[in-house]
Amino acid sequence: MKMYGIKNCDTVKKAQKYLQLNNIEFEFIDFREQPLDEKTLQSFADSVGWDKLINKRSTTYRNLTDVQKTDITLELTLKNPTLIKRPVLVTGADVRVGFSEKSYSDLT
Repeated sequence: MKMYGIKNCDTVKKAQKYLQLNNIEFEFIDFREQPLDEKTLQSFADSVGWDKLINKRSTTYRNLTDVQKTDITLELTLKNPTLIKRPVLVTGADVRVGFSEKSYSDLT
């Protein structure tokens, strides 16, 4: 199981704490320190869709031009990984974006 995000994100911290309290092992990948490659990012988008993958409440998103907001691309997201809603949890072929105890409850 892999969790992608950034280490100072509060939602990532909550998700990590939940997994640790439930003794669920995971590997954390900070995409600021280890940038995502095109194949990985595309697999996230293919699994959940760009609409769900992009964090429209982020400062990064709000700072995009109107044209960029209507045409989120792989290249734009690779250059601005904080556009990605966090965390992204990958378990086999399953990709989950964001965190809620309910959405993680079946992992235990």
